[in-house]
Amino acid sequence: MLTEPFHYAFIQQALLVVSVVAITAGLLSCWLVLVGWSLLGDAVSHAVLPGVVLAFILGLPFAVGALFAALIAVGLVHTVGSKSTLKEDTSIGIVFTTLFAVGLVMISLTPASGHVQELLFGNVLGVSHSALIQMLICGLIALGIVAVCARAFTLWAFDPIHARSLGFPVMVVRSLLLVAMALVVVAGVQAVGVILVVSLLITPGATAYLLTSKFSRMLLIAPVVAWLSGVGGILLSYYLDVSSGGTIVSVQSAIFAAAFLFAPREGLVTRRFIRTVA
Repeated sequence: MLTEPFHYAFIQQALLVVSVVAITAGLLSCWLVLVGWSLLGDAVSHAVLPGVVLAFILGLPFAVGALFAALIAVGLVHTVGSKSTLKEDTSIGIVFTTLFAVGLVMISLTPASGHVQELLFGNVLGVSHSALIQMLICGLIALGIVAVCARAFTLWAFDPIHARSLGFPVMVVRSLLLVAMALVVVAGVQAVGVILVVSLLITPGATAYLLTSKFSRMLLIAPVVAWLSGVGGILLSYYLDVSSGGTIVSVQSAIFAAAFLFAPREGLVTRRFIRTVA
């Protein structure tokens, strides 16, 4: 019974997709948590919706429309924030709600909108072959960016002034991190949906942050947490016959809750136990 799911091609395909997306998102989440871009990840994940619907209408690959919309969202957030005195969280909130609302209106006007609505909640067990290729390409490109720019991302996240003094093109580094985030969002949307993809970008890094004080260890813990959540979520969704995307995020959240309670450094229960013993 334990090995039964692995005999099905759609489960094997889902595990492949989740492995690539989860590992990449897990790595990226460490820098997003470190620089405080959690809300920006939420904005980008919701802002891809109108791009996906437009791609559906024009008969283009979903990944093309999603990536286009994600890059537009990032550009709009930067423009509103830099050209006004509004704080960044305000500009993020305006852009994310506006684009998401436009996407919902477009869905209501689109024939066969039920198919598009799958992207709100994900369907990793029913991903088509063409969508699989798109997701793998986006995920692997993002993974390549992370692998090449890991040192630059880390230095910029901890001390952008020092990074600039060492000759790192800070704006390019920042832009590459945003592009990698957009690519992970595009890949993750078809796996867990627009609403839940932000969890892949935030929760693994937040969990790793609670478990260790060293960033190098975060880069190991976060992708492992993301991968275990992905694989465990798919298997649980198979046995329980429930939403795969929702189960993946639920498993991930359960791991975070365990870290929040029992982490050696910041665990709520752990700290109370230490105070009691002392």
